[in-house]
Amino acid sequence: MQPLPPVLRYAAKVLPVAVLAASFVAQAAAAAAAHLALLISATAANLLAEAALHRWQPGQVSLLARVRADVLVRRLTCDFLLIVGLLRLAGNHPETVYLPLVLGLLLFYALHFAGHAAAIRVRGMRTLPLLTRNIDASALRIAPAPPALLMRRHGPRLLLFGLPATIGLLLTAAGDEPQFAAAGIALSIACAAVSLAELVWCLVRRRPASPEEVLDWFDGWLADYRPTVGMYFSGGASSAYQANMWLDALAGLDGRPVIVLRERFMMQRIGATDIPIVCIPKVAQLLRLEQSALKLLIHPANSGKTSQVLRIPSIKHAFVNHGESDKLSSCNPYAKAYDEVWVAGPAARERYALADVGIEDRDVVEIGRPQLAPIAPYEGPPAGTYTTVLYAPTWEGWDGNPGNTSVVLAGENIVRELLADPGVRLLYKPHPMTGSVDPLAGAANDRIQAMVQEANRGRTGPHPGPQAAAELARRTTELHSLTASSFRGDADDAERMLVQSTPEPGRAEAVAAATAAWEAAHWASLPEDLHQIITGPQPALYSCFNQADLLISDVSSVVTDYLAGEKPYAVANTSGMPEDLFREAFPTVSAATILTPDAAGVAALLDSVRHPADDGPAAARAGLKLHLLGPSDPPSQARFGEAALGLCEVADEHRVRMSNRLLPAIPAQRRALEEAQAAEERLEAAPEA
Repeated sequence: MQPLPPVLRYAAKVLPVAVLAASFVAQAAAAAAAHLALLISATAANLLAEAALHRWQPGQVSLLARVRADVLVRRLTCDFLLIVGLLRLAGNHPETVYLPLVLGLLLFYALHFAGHAAAIRVRGMRTLPLLTRNIDASALRIAPAPPALLMRRHGPRLLLFGLPATIGLLLTAAGDEPQFAAAGIALSIACAAVSLAELVWCLVRRRPASPEEVLDWFDGWLADYRPTVGMYFSGGASSAYQANMWLDALAGLDGRPVIVLRERFMMQRIGATDIPIVCIPKVAQLLRLEQSALKLLIHPANSGKTSQVLRIPSIKHAFVNHGESDKLSSCNPYAKAYDEVWVAGPAARERYALADVGIEDRDVVEIGRPQLAPIAPYEGPPAGTYTTVLYAPTWEGWDGNPGNTSVVLAGENIVRELLADPGVRLLYKPHPMTGSVDPLAGAANDRIQAMVQEANRGRTGPHPGPQAAAELARRTTELHSLTASSFRGDADDAERMLVQSTPEPGRAEAVAAATAAWEAAHWASLPEDLHQIITGPQPALYSCFNQADLLISDVSSVVTDYLAGEKPYAVANTSGMPEDLFREAFPTVSAATILTPDAAGVAALLDSVRHPADDGPAAARAGLKLHLLGPSDPPSQARFGEAALGLCEVADEHRVRMSNRLLPAIPAQRRALEEAQAAEERLEAAPEA
């Protein structure tokens, strides 16, 4: 399905709001003119527009609320105009007949207000000061949450519960039969009353632990578990991949690992792991970690909240980054705040030295990239009918530099050239944040996907058959049973915390095996000639590496990681720099084929991949891999563990020094206080003597 043009997307975005505004005008005109057909159609349009807004345009709902046109104001206005129209259309009945209907409608809204207040109180009671995952939280007396319609969906609740009253009023206006309105309003009152009763019951029954009890429970867990190493992460909704790539490496460390998060929404975005996870939103509670056994935190990314944990003196901090490239962001001056900076290989050490951002060479530790172990080595030219090309451009970056990503200036040309070769199977995997800063990048990404989908219509190769599809379905079910959360759709954070308790022993190994089996079944289930657009977390990037014969990317960490397999790769130069200066400025491209924005060299690049004798950079890739990722012996996971152990020992030494400094001072302070008190008592007793 091709994406809509920008004009149509904008029209679809503003259409519900426009219809909603027009329906209010039409309702007012119908009420004033006592026009029944217009009143009914305008009210129906109003209800449909409200439903469309809440279903497809939640951002518009928030925008309307900001200008004091929230759902409550809109529903009151709609019902008020409907009552006015009803009174204007009154037939044989006097206006006093409709007074009970008005009072009943007011009662419905009063119950809705009370229910909304109760929902706020229940939410506050169930909002715990911290959240956990993979930790037994049964001691906190957490009960299942009320339905989300009552707890969190104020607008849809008002629309749904008020619908019988609105329909009843319309039927009364059409037939001049007040009993229809009475029945509809009575049903709306009953719905509001039942929801209020359920929320009140939630308030009076056994409550979950108080914030103080939760914090005391957490202190007890820290004392029992005694974590030694951990990962600290804070970021936006689309940045969870930065932490997820370190889960296996963290789990492989000696000690008792823990993951510390700061945003509540991030709890469900961290991938499948057996490591205990705690989310501590507030700084006051975060500082409780100072009294724990935690010695080391690794940091995959910088964030504004990172400074809040760096103030804990008993914990050492290492910046591991979520990837390494020649971008300036890979040698950020913020790294000075950490005790050590752990990098992949000598290239990153040189990068920090050249950047001159205040990082001392003694604080840089080379650990390799432990997450690259699944990447298969180069096995020669493509063996099958098709050459698989992975095009994985990076995103546009915060600074909007056109040289950051090839999507805008070169992406369509690259994909067009690849699709023109009948022997190419394209895997297109854009960065998950593409278009988040520059709308031009998002639009180019949409056009590229449309090109790939159009090219697939012309491919009619054989399909693997039902057996492969059945195997994929079986593996999907197996993986889902291991990784999917078993909580209800209406569960809130507190209930999820209760459900996501201590994992079964061996779950992590089972998930790893099931993931590998799923990836094998996934690739086997696809037609050999069909191009693929990969925008979700599965299949993983490294699984795509193993499928690819060639990578085309930008100056990014994707290139560094791909070099672990020593396969051919190309980098698009959209910086405007001459090729020789481009290679000099970005060492990671020194063994790459450089593509210009017009993608003129794609055909020759494909020929070199298919005929290794023409693969000029092949010899340089092995040397570049060593320079970027360091030696393969000892393995990267071992070097990672050694670095962690070393920094933990530094933390232990620091604690011993601080203890030795404080212990002598405490008795001295106590003796001084006792002597001062004794002197004061002697002075008070002197006049009596």
